[in-house]
Amino acid sequence: MGAVHRLAKRTDASDLHDIRRRSILGLAPPTMPVAEAQAWAAKLTRAGMEQKLRELDVWVAELDGRAAGWGAIRGEWLEGLYTDPDFAGRGVGAGLLEIFERLMCERGIRAVRAEASSNAMAFYLRRGYRANGRQSPNGAWPIAKQLL
Repeated sequence: MGAVHRLAKRTDASDLHDIRRRSILGLAPPTMPVAEAQAWAAKLTRAGMEQKLRELDVWVAELDGRAAGWGAIRGEWLEGLYTDPDFAGRGVGAGLLEIFERLMCERGIRAVRAEASSNAMAFYLRRGYRANGRQSPNGAWPIAKQLL
């Protein structure tokens, strides 16, 4: 059975914060040093996650009755996409990305823009995204995809 997708609620903040942290620490190495992954994971506080829930369109993917991943969009920007390492490779991120691309198309947005970490670049490239700039000092790659 596939994932169930739903809009996030304020009460999801703690779980989503934890998924992000576990995703970064569990999936980013070996494409980035562990210390760099730890610094990235620490950048978002629980209060910051609560703010994301107020300001962004945040969606949750649930598998086996658990939150397995989440992502967020704002306008033409994909603001984050994280999968719990326990569910990596099971289509969680791909399913959320499909939802975001469909929502953006429905809203008249012609291109998705995002910043991809080194560990996520291959994921995005397989789905039609292209790098459109140099890697930033914080290690992010600017990427974009034209929507139909």
